[in-house]
Amino acid sequence: MSDKKIIAVLGSTGAQGGGLVRAVLDAPDGPFTVRAITRDASSAKARALAESGAEVVEATLEDEESLRRAFEGVHGVYVVTNFWESMSADVELAQAATAARAVKAAGVAHVVWSTLEDTREVIPVSDERVPVLQERYTVPHFDAKAEADAFFRDSGVPTTYLRSTFYWEGFTQGSGPRRGEDGRLVFTLPIGGARLAGIAAEDIGRTAYGVFAAGDEYAGKTVSIAGEHLTGEQYAAAFADALGEPVDYRPLTHDQLRSLGMPAGDELGNMFQYYVEGERDFVGARDLDLVRSLNPRLQSFRTWLAEHVDAVRPA
Repeated sequence: MSDKKIIAVLGSTGAQGGGLVRAVLDAPDGPFTVRAITRDASSAKARALAESGAEVVEATLEDEESLRRAFEGVHGVYVVTNFWESMSADVELAQAATAARAVKAAGVAHVVWSTLEDTREVIPVSDERVPVLQERYTVPHFDAKAEADAFFRDSGVPTTYLRSTFYWEGFTQGSGPRRGEDGRLVFTLPIGGARLAGIAAEDIGRTAYGVFAAGDEYAGKTVSIAGEHLTGEQYAAAFADALGEPVDYRPLTHDQLRSLGMPAGDELGNMFQYYVEGERDFVGARDLDLVRSLNPRLQSFRTWLAEHVDAVRPA
């Protein structure tokens, strides 16, 4: 019988969880095996994980009993919730509470909870410059995760609070350089001259693997992660080098972003305002040397971009 410890991964077919599943599978001589938890084991992504060697188990964050069964016999659990599925902070809070109860009931030894800062510590809901969202939040997909930290803390299960940041994959989904009316490439990002901490989604899972591999060293601690801290000008320069033509950086204001009529425009406008006004503490909390010690394969933006240049190339 194998003496390897099982890591159960929620969101196993998504960006964060998928990275952790692959990190375990990429280390066959390591101390872990992986149990990929998915709502649909028959999906193409779930079948691909099974073919790669993962144990695939069906469970959902809406069904506490299914989670408890999925967590039986595991050493560690990676918990991630997806705000963008429901766009509801209340739903995300309920899902996190369910996961916390399930890990406690199953006797899990170590949880890594994917969380974020509470933006209201920098921009309170009383600040009239920003809209209050969902009755009590500045940036719901940040603030609800921060509130949910208490569920894991109160459960008594040893928990590492893994604070992530902006995914560079967002640049492949329409927020990368675009061609202006004059034919030049333009990159817009509402951060002015501030630095934006970013990371490749794959590296979130890889870093979580490093946290689990460190045993109990990070239990009860917060680990804030990023791949690189860059200004808008630096992002534009990297795009220019990768695409082989100039890219002009033209920052938007936060009010301009909120006024564009985009889905979740207020949420995103508030988020980028938080990134700018909370830059010192947000960037400062993300020690890249620490992240590299946990994840020696940590990518820089240019390394990530070299692999995704076709996905960011404008028409």
